[in-house]
Amino acid sequence: MNKSELFNQIKKKNSFLCVGLDTDIKKIPSHLLADEDPIFSFNKAIVDATHDLCIAYKPNTAFYESNGAEGWKSLEKTINYIKDNYPELFVIADAKRGDIGNTSKMYARTFFEHLRADAVTVAPYMGEDSVTPFLGYDNKWVVLLALTSNKGSADFQRINDATTNKPLFEKVMTTAQQWGNDEQLMYVVGATQGEAFSKIRKIAPTHFLLVPGVGAQGGSLQEVCNYGMNSQCGLIVNSSRGIIYADQSENFAQAARESAKTLQNQMAIELEKWSK
Repeated sequence: MNKSELFNQIKKKNSFLCVGLDTDIKKIPSHLLADEDPIFSFNKAIVDATHDLCIAYKPNTAFYESNGAEGWKSLEKTINYIKDNYPELFVIADAKRGDIGNTSKMYARTFFEHLRADAVTVAPYMGEDSVTPFLGYDNKWVVLLALTSNKGSADFQRINDATTNKPLFEKVMTTAQQWGNDEQLMYVVGATQGEAFSKIRKIAPTHFLLVPGVGAQGGSLQEVCNYGMNSQCGLIVNSSRGIIYADQSENFAQAARESAKTLQNQMAIELEKWSK
């Protein structure tokens, strides 16, 4: 999926919502545990209930890998189901990979050729040769970690570079633009970073930003939009727990839909303000 196709989905749905499929076998409704593949059953129900309200899904691969080979099969089935039934949706494999070039090449093959993902999250710490193998696929995206929501983000991401006297995350974002353009490269910026979005928009004015942390982690959608929205929206805002675990009964999918609808309505308001 290219940038214009992604923006068209945002306009069509009045939404820039990404639903995070962080599916934990210990948290899904108990009645699903009798199914042959409880994780897939849960994901399928969530996707069927929310597909018209969002533009993307983001399965975090750790939640699947923790269940061994069976979990990986659930991940494959989930992505295939989305791609076969709702091909307009953008699928982000939240894997946070990044290694020496030859290894990254194998990771890229895994997520782009085998799993059919549209994008994969990548850690930039090992530099250019660990990232560029992911950039060699047409209409596929690297979502590079830049400024995250977690408490430990300050340990490294905000350390000032001795040469430029600017935070490390700024150097990551600036340097990465030499490797790929805004049709290949997005950045992860946590919703809890607030006014930092205005600085980030000066560094990367036209790139899409993947924004986790709205909802359960306390990030403000309005603040993210005020500082982070650009002329093509430029935001993909993720919510995971606040949607998929909205209810534990047999009505879990309907509750997920209602939670997603609430967030989508808020996004529609922000898009209307932006268009004026």
